[in-house]
Amino acid sequence: MALMAAAAALAAADSPPAMPQAAGAGGPTARRDFYWLRSFLAGGVFSTLRAVPRKEGFLGLYKGNGAMMIRIFPYGAIQFMAFEHYKMLITTKLGVSGHVHRLMAGSMAGKRCMTAVVCTYPLDMVRVRLAFQVKGEHTYTGIIHAFKTIYAKEGGVLGFYRGLMPTILGMAPYAGVSFFTFGTLKSVGLSHAPTLLGRPSSDNPNVLVLKTHINLLCGGVAGAIAQTISYPFDVTRRRMQLGTVLPEFEKCLTMRETMKYVYGHHGIRKGLYRGLSLNYIRCIPSQAVAFTTYELMKQFFHLN
Repeated sequence: MALMAAAAALAAADSPPAMPQAAGAGGPTARRDFYWLRSFLAGGVFSTLRAVPRKEGFLGLYKGNGAMMIRIFPYGAIQFMAFEHYKMLITTKLGVSGHVHRLMAGSMAGKRCMTAVVCTYPLDMVRVRLAFQVKGEHTYTGIIHAFKTIYAKEGGVLGFYRGLMPTILGMAPYAGVSFFTFGTLKSVGLSHAPTLLGRPSSDNPNVLVLKTHINLLCGGVAGAIAQTISYPFDVTRRRMQLGTVLPEFEKCLTMRETMKYVYGHHGIRKGLYRGLSLNYIRCIPSQAVAFTTYELMKQFFHLN
């Protein structure tokens, strides 16, 4: 529920610009569209947000959102459930408490989400492909057609799993750092300034919870820090998912090749962290809404 609310609200920020024609296609239009794709990958945030509605209309900002909503439900449910489960397990069975157990529980929750990621990853692949299409030059007419086309032309089932390895490797640090940061900020805030930052929980007056605007702030900070640490994996995943859309796709067939190519040609700031500014615009409010919704749902279901 928390991640679905965040996903719906932030789909526009995650929507890439127009996708060029297949590699090698000629003509001024193809070159211009390819330049927009390059601009997106280079982190042209505001120019991209202006270009997409001009080319695609306002709904172009939400291409692929249907596939993302289907994917995010099981992923978000498992992630938050697993975090609470592992946090309790680490505290009761291992006797580890304090800030360390949040980092451990978050990382373990990220790993537990592997099953959900493997099952729903094809939807993420389809979402990316749908989002990168150019109006009037659609390769895919919808989710079902995209599934059929990728399966037929890109090696069957394996075609849906381009970029899976960097996704899995990036899950543990992202989940671990985000849960650790949010939990630590919440704990420190309520310990040092309970009156200013906290309020009694609606389901249990004896428990202090953060005020809504403070929840949003802590969630946003947690998302920003986690995204910064794990972002190179996200860049690698995105390039591998695009496949033949990019002309250098033959040099980006594996995670190692992709990271080596990006670092060798663009370095760290303009390569492995390319587009980070756009992801801040997406992930900060997304994580803020996700953590805040999660905290509110815990009160709604009397879990405090």
